[in-house]
This record gives sequence, structure tokens and C-alpha cells, in this order.
Amino acid sequence: MQKLNINNNEVAFYALGGLGEIGKNMYCVQFQDEIIVIDCGVLFPEDELLGVDYVIQDYTYLVENKDKIKAIVITHGHEDHIGGLPFFLQQVNVPIYSGPFALSLIKGKLEEKHLLRNAELIEVQEDTILKFNKMSVSFFRTTHSIPDALGVAVHTPQGTIVETGDFKFDLTPVGGLPSPNLQKMAALGENGVLLLASDSTNAERPEFSKSEQWVDVHIRRVFEKIKGRIIFASFASNVYRLREASDEAMRQGRMIAVVGRSMENAIAAGQELGYLNIPEEVLIDPNEINSYPPEKVLIMCTGSQGEPMAALSRIAAGTHRQITIQPGDTVVFSSNPIPGNTTSVNQLINKLDEAGATVIHGYLNNIHASGHGGQLEQELMLRLMKPKFFMPIHGEFRMLEVHSKLAELTGIPKENRFTMENGDVLALTKDTARIADHIDTAGDVYIDGRDVGDSVGNPEIRERRLLSEEGVVTAIAVVDLKNHQIVAGPDIVSRGFVYMHESQELIKAANHEVFWAILNTFKSRKKIDERALNRTIVSRLQKLLYAQTGRRPVIIPMVTIINNEEKQEAKQTV
Repeated sequence: MQKLNINNNEVAFYALGGLGEIGKNMYCVQFQDEIIVIDCGVLFPEDELLGVDYVIQDYTYLVENKDKIKAIVITHGHEDHIGGLPFFLQQVNVPIYSGPFALSLIKGKLEEKHLLRNAELIEVQEDTILKFNKMSVSFFRTTHSIPDALGVAVHTPQGTIVETGDFKFDLTPVGGLPSPNLQKMAALGENGVLLLASDSTNAERPEFSKSEQWVDVHIRRVFEKIKGRIIFASFASNVYRLREASDEAMRQGRMIAVVGRSMENAIAAGQELGYLNIPEEVLIDPNEINSYPPEKVLIMCTGSQGEPMAALSRIAAGTHRQITIQPGDTVVFSSNPIPGNTTSVNQLINKLDEAGATVIHGYLNNIHASGHGGQLEQELMLRLMKPKFFMPIHGEFRMLEVHSKLAELTGIPKENRFTMENGDVLALTKDTARIADHIDTAGDVYIDGRDVGDSVGNPEIRERRLLSEEGVVTAIAVVDLKNHQIVAGPDIVSRGFVYMHESQELIKAANHEVFWAILNTFKSRKKIDERALNRTIVSRLQKLLYAQTGRRPVIIPMVTIINNEEKQEAKQTV
């Protein structure tokens, strides 16, 4: 068990995810025997992580110190902030504090994994204060692309540590919803903020982000021009955007079909909490879509990021059970690709175009606004909080660096700014801050399945990458060990390496190489076992195939042994 190299009077702040990356957010405040965890998200894998469903944090340090964890505090309900909870709770069951909308989404996640019964979920509001023996937690309202976004202030004996969560300053939210609580942020700043850890996602954009009201106006204009069916793709969690689309659809007299499980869950949560108001008589089953004229239908679906199994991808590919693209359909993408998804989104748009749909997407048509503040909002947050020390979070390294330079413009000197990596430990007192340690186990865990136990490591990822790039060659033979004979084979099977019908000479040479590899093993060794045969086959076949093709496929020897004298002697001895 690692013990942090910090003094007893110091407060530690560290990230197990969220630094140098967009996703996997998990930040911790630790003072003596108390730990407050802020968020527990996932990172969606890049293309090279073949077969991986999610990337999560290595929870080893927190599992080893689980008795110190007093709470997991959630800033909002996006996957990169709550998606890791089912995996974490399988190892550590601690209370979860969250705003209403995120709590509704968390309940759904835990219910799917059969974890809800034992989970302790507590709803918080902006004025909630959580008190523990040595620390306390308060909240302040922010705005983001999801309801109930909260910033978190952890009050420690050395001072207040503020983690903003994802934020923008939307001063005109849709539907009369509350605006960010600037007064409370300013009050925190006046009382003194020791450390500000702030969202860096849009640090490279010198702007003040557009209000959701601005998007609402343009969605109305776009919808007014569409005469046929509308297929509206957005993040399921962006309830504001779903509200804008559904309100305009109802104004036009359209019926609304909801497609995709995450979209269904978000609509249900939004309805229950009052963020959406779609009458039951307006909602129709996807099977009923063709019963209505095209100009009277809005389909709200998942898949705006090009996810291969999401509803929109299946609609584009013609594999969806209920919906296919028809002449006159218009697909509206009310989102922009997140980092790593640009290629898959472009491919999806191309498929929809080929299928005959009109596609409207992105900033080009003013139907999307980021949920993250630009440079002007990041500077405003710094001015309001007036922190002694500053640490940019939630962003790739270049974003963190740009955000740190913005902090310099607001008067925070270089020695008080810390651009850190996951696992680095910042130790703070009222007057000092230093990078004191690094958590050895901080790293990535690749989930290939549903549970923490379904994880794969770097060796498996390397093998999958090798298989995808070089292919596999299987050498099959049946060998009589007693009489030193090859009874059947050898046969060579290639998958993803060469096309066998067009590579007969190479396959023949590989067969010949395996044949002589087995015979030479018989001649050169007194004791022969399956391992020795396999090693020789792999070694000789690798050299031949590389010499002939310049490639190194994965080689799998499948040697069946008959008349194994050693095994027979062992049986007689027993």
C-alpha cells in the first residue's frame, strides 16, 4: 500500500483521470484520514484500442484507502463524469452525492449492473452543505450542456479547494432555467480560494461561448424549412437541446418518436424532473412512424458521434428494425464530434448522404453551441475565484498549458500554477503548494466487457493490434512421437495475412518449412515434447515469412501429439 509523501498538516489534491485527456475525470481531495472524490468518469477508446469498450482509472490507491473515502461528489451527469461509477462501486461502496438529473442517470446505470440495491445515493442542491469530521463540501450552480451542473468547493483546514466541473457562463438559459450563480462564485473568491481546478476544454478558443438561446433560434429556423421527416441526432444527455427540438416539433404539429435506449432514459428523466414537457399523446412508438405523413414526424435518436451500434448508424446502414432512410428525410446533427470521433462522424454523414437524406450539421448551420466556456469565460472564472494557486484540469496537455497562461493574465504567478499529470500529488498549506508525490498505480484500465474483471492489459492490446495489422497464420500437423513420424499435414491456414488462393507458392514454401522443422526436431533432440515442436515451428516459419513478405504475422502452431511415450510411462508409474 502506497502512503503519500505529504506532511500531516498538508492537503493533497490529485487526479486519477482527466489530465492530458478529454474524459475519465476523477479528482480527489485528501486531508489526513479523509478523502473526497469528485466525479468518476470513463474515457471512450481511440480506434487503436481494438475491442475495448471503456477506459477507466486504475482504482488501486482508492481501494487500498477505501476506509478514508467519505463521499463521491458528482458535478454533472455526462459519461466522462459518471460512467465509471458502476465499475468503481464493484470495488468500493461509498455514498454518492449528486444533483437530481445526474442522480436519475446514475440510478439507471447501477440498475443495469444490479448495483442499485446496495448503493447509497443522496440528492444535493446548490445550497446543500456536506459536513465531515475535518472537511466540508458546498456547491455553486454553473451552466453546461446538461441540467443541474454544479461546481464543488471542498473546505479544508488549510483553505478552500474549488473544482469547477464542466462549465460555461450561459446568461440566458433556455426555458427560464436558472443562470450561473455568479454571486456565490464571487463570495467564494472574497472568502479566499486556496486552489482553483478549472475546466480547460475550450482553452484554445478566444471567445465567449454561445448561449443555448442562440441555438434555439436557429433550430426553429432550420425546422421551419424542412418539409419531410426530421431525424434529430444529439447527445442524449443534452436535455436542453431535446427540449428545443421537441418544442418546435410540437409547434409544427409533428409527432415525436424516441429511438435509442440512452435517449429514452434521458427523455424519461427530463420529463420526470420537469426539464421536458412532451405530452403522452405526442409520443409515438417507432413502429407507428409510417402511419403518419412525413411532414408530421420528428425522430429523436442517439448516434450523433458515429457510434457503430447507435440508432443513427444502424438507420444509415439500413439495419435498423423499424426505420430506414426515405426520400425527403432530413438528418439534423445538433452536436460536434468530440476528439477522436471526427472520422466516424464523417463516415456516417457520407452514408446518410448516399442513402438519400439531406444532412444538416454543426457550427455551419448554427445548431450547436459548446457546453464548455471559451477563454473569456475561463478568465472570468479566475477573476471571480481569485485563487492563490491554480491547476488547469479536464483537457489535453496543450489545453492545460494554454489555460495556465490565461491564468497568468489574471495575475497568478508562474510558481503558483501547476500543470500536472494523472497521479501527481499537489500538497498544499495556507501559504505553500508543491508537487510532493506521484501515485504509482495511476493509469488506464481497459474494459472489454461489462465488469472490472473484464479488463485487458497492454499485452493483449498489442496482440490485437498485431493481428489487425499483420494477420494470423496457423500451422496444423499430427505427429507420432514414438515413431518420429508426421501422420497428417502439415497444413497452413492464413487469415488476414495473405489470400491463400493467390499465394500458393508462399503457402507451399511454408508447408515445406514446417515439415522440415518437425523432422529436424526429431533428429536433433532425444526428448521431444509439444513445446519444443511449437518453438521450432514458430521460429522457422517467422524467418521464412518475413524474408518472403517483410511482414510478421501471429503464428499459431496446432500440433496434435499421438503415441506420447512420456505420458504413457507416467500413467504406468501411477
